[in-house]
Amino acid sequence: MSWYEKIIAAHTAVTDAVSHGKRLKSERYFVWIEAERDDLDTDNRHGEKAQLGYTDLYTKVEFDPWAAAFEASLNRLGIAWRRTATLYEEDTGFWHYRWRWGVRYA
Repeated sequence: MSWYEKIIAAHTAVTDAVSHGKRLKSERYFVWIEAERDDLDTDNRHGEKAQLGYTDLYTKVEFDPWAAAFEASLNRLGIAWRRTATLYEEDTGFWHYRWRWGVRYA
């Protein structure tokens, strides 16, 4: 499974309301985007590679259970993660959760 298939699977285990890189016109959805790669060099070779990225959950549901379900999905797939923010956006009425994740690949 490629790194992006793994991260897509982590999201779609929770919902199909998922987008790569752009907001959806919905009151509850995930957006994910890849960021930099994190390669570990050993003996002048790439010993390990990881694709880093971010996922944002936009929701009108306070204490949204999708947040915990997404974290459980990341754990099941062995994806390293950390929640970096939980914010309330007064101008839109959205709760905004953000995770940073890393997926190892060959």
